[in-house]
Amino acid sequence: MEFENRHVVVTGGTGALGTAVARRLLAAGATCHIPNLDPGELDRFPLAGHDRVRVVSGVDLTDEAGVAGFYGGLPGLWASIHIAGGFAMAPLAETSKADFLAQMNMNALTCFLCCRAAVANMTAGGGAGEGGNGSEGGGRLVNVAARPALEPRQGAGMAAYTASKAAVAALTQCLGEELAGAGIWVNAVAPSILDTPANRAAMPGADHAAWPSVDAVAATIVHLASPDNGAARSAVVPVYGRV
Repeated sequence: MEFENRHVVVTGGTGALGTAVARRLLAAGATCHIPNLDPGELDRFPLAGHDRVRVVSGVDLTDEAGVAGFYGGLPGLWASIHIAGGFAMAPLAETSKADFLAQMNMNALTCFLCCRAAVANMTAGGGAGEGGNGSEGGGRLVNVAARPALEPRQGAGMAAYTASKAAVAALTQCLGEELAGAGIWVNAVAPSILDTPANRAAMPGADHAAWPSVDAVAATIVHLASPDNGAARSAVVPVYGRV
């Protein structure tokens, strides 16, 4: 129960990976705060009724004031996990300025705004006390990059997505250095193709068994977010499975 009495944000918490992360956090005693913009997502979110799940509706993670307001209304956080994002695939000639900016907003901007607001929460009063960081202070940020962020040649045909996830990876590493003195460890995972129903439907002929499961990736994320992670920071961890 390493997360007992600890508060954790999970953006994108209603999706496949977010649900797996939240499930593990709840099993370890955490209270999960999940921002939501699309009410329809809650209809298929299996953890919506859990007594330690707090869904906050109407939060646009690309809106600076909205993100600040969401984090500012939370108890002292131990961790913030940033899964929210989007994917688009198109060759360069078919990628407009609007397409490029949409990927940067969904992936890089949301990550930046949530990191900044989470740190403001963690450092306001130290986050100590009942339900907060605990006496040790500090905290954990975990971002989600992607394999093309580490291996850009893998991003051929999806330049906007690759650039946006590369920004997430760079942000993770620079913040990991910047925030180390405050005891806030910043890390990221870089998945390959996740084994989800949607990805199986999109690629029916692929070797699905080689893809990393959402639960395996969630286990890595939760470890990086846990107080048991006493040293790892500024890492972008490949979670590729056998692909």
